[in-house]
Amino acid sequence: MADPSLVEELAAFAVSAHDEGIPDEVAASVRQRVLDVIGLQLAALPLPTSRSALAFAAEQGGAGQATAVGLEEPLPAVWAAFVGGVLAHSLDYDDTHLPSILHPSASVVPAALAAAERSGAGGAAVTTAIATGLEITVRIGMAGYDRTTNDSVFFAHGQHATSICGTLGAAAAASLVAGGDATDVANAMAVAASMASGIIEANRTGGTVKRLHCGWAAHAGVSAALLVDHGFTGPPTALEGRFGLFEAFLHGAEDTGGVTADLGVVWAVPGIFFKPYPANHFTHCGIDAARRLRAGGLRPDEVDTAELRVATSTVRTIGEPLEIKQQPETGYQAQFSGPYTVAAGLLGGGGLAVNLDDFTDALAQDPVRRALMARITVTGDPDCDAIYPRHFPAVLTVTTTDGRVLEERVLVNRGSPDDPLSDDELATKFRDNAGRWLDADATSQVQQAVAELDRIEVAALMRLVRRGVAAAR
Repeated sequence: MADPSLVEELAAFAVSAHDEGIPDEVAASVRQRVLDVIGLQLAALPLPTSRSALAFAAEQGGAGQATAVGLEEPLPAVWAAFVGGVLAHSLDYDDTHLPSILHPSASVVPAALAAAERSGAGGAAVTTAIATGLEITVRIGMAGYDRTTNDSVFFAHGQHATSICGTLGAAAAASLVAGGDATDVANAMAVAASMASGIIEANRTGGTVKRLHCGWAAHAGVSAALLVDHGFTGPPTALEGRFGLFEAFLHGAEDTGGVTADLGVVWAVPGIFFKPYPANHFTHCGIDAARRLRAGGLRPDEVDTAELRVATSTVRTIGEPLEIKQQPETGYQAQFSGPYTVAAGLLGGGGLAVNLDDFTDALAQDPVRRALMARITVTGDPDCDAIYPRHFPAVLTVTTTDGRVLEERVLVNRGSPDDPLSDDELATKFRDNAGRWLDADATSQVQQAVAELDRIEVAALMRLVRRGVAAAR
C-alpha cells in the first residue's frame, strides 16, 4: 500500500481529533479566537468595503442557511462565510502565526461557523473543526518558511499565505463540521487547492482588495466541501505533487517535513499570536517602543528625528515607498505605515494602547501627525533580522530637539506566548470592538455564549449576534 499523501494525513488527523477530542488548552484557545473574530466582524461593519461585501453577497440570492454578520436575513453558507472572512480580516486586527507569517482565524472561523450553522452542528463539533482547520492552515504555511533566509517563500513571491493556506484550512474545517469522513476532508482540501489565491501588492501601494482575501478563502473552503458532497474529487497529491500547490506557489523551495511532524501531538493553535493593535503586525513592536518612550516622559513635540529599525524584509511593507508611508491618505494605509504607527504610539490612544479610533482618514491626514511622520524613517536592522520572523522586533531611536538620544528596544511581540494578552485584555479588545455596534447587554450575551460554546449550538450563538446587530440599527 502506498504511503498516504499529505492531504490524506491531514484529513486523518482532523477526523481523529473529531472522534477523540482535542486538548483543553487548544479548545480554550479556539474559544478565544471565535470571540476575537466576532468582535472584529462587528467592528468592521461601518467600513465602506464591508458595506460593499454585504451588498454583493446579498445580491447573490439563494437559500438562507447561515448568518452573515450585518444582515438580518441569513444567506447561503458560502456567502455567509465570504462576508465573515471579509469582515474578520478588514481591520488588520486578526491573529497571526509566526514564523509562517499568516493570519489563520479570519478564514477558518467564518467558514466553520457558516458550515456549522448550515448543518445544525453544535459548538463542540465546531470547536474541534476550527482547531484542526487552524492547525492545517499553519502547517501548510510552515511549508513555505525558508529556514535559511528566515522568511516566508510565499511572502517573498508576493503571495498572500493567509488566503492561500487559509483556503485549505477552511475547507477541512467546513467538511469536518458537516460530518465528512477522512476521504471527504482530503478531497475538500484537494479541491480547495485549486481555489487558493491572493497577492499582497496592495500592502505596498494601496487598494482595498486585501480585505477580500479571507472572505474568498472562507467562501472557497465551504464551496469545496459542498462540491465534494456533490461528487467532486481532488488529486491526493494536491500539495506535494509535481504540479501541486507547493510547486505552483513555492517553486520547489517548500519544506514538507513540518506539515505532518508530530501532528496531533504538538499543537500550534495555542501559540498563534493575538493582535493588541489594529495595524499590520510588522508595526506592533514599533508601537510598543513609542509608547514606552512616551511613558518615560517623551513628548511628540520633543522629537527632532526618529529612526525605526526593524527586520530588513519588513521594510518594504511598512517603510517603502517612504514618501507614501510618511503621508498616508487613509486610515487603512496608515495601518501599514511605520511612521504613522510610531506617531500613534507617541501620541497615545485607546484600547490596549492604540485602537481603531486612532486609524481614521482624518487622523492619517492630520497636519500634526504628518509633521511628526516626516521626521520618522524606517530602516533594516541586523539584530532584528536575527530574531525575525519568530517575532517582529523593533528598535526606535529618537534624537530630541535638545540633543538627547533615546533608544527603546522591543524584541518580543505583545500578544505572543512570550508576552501574552490576558483573558481580561482579550475581553477588553472584544468589548471595544463589539461595543462599536452592539449595546452592552448584547455584547455580554455574545461573550457568555462563546464562553459556553461547547454546550450550545452554533446557530444559537449567531442568532445572538444577528439580533444584537438588528437592535442597533
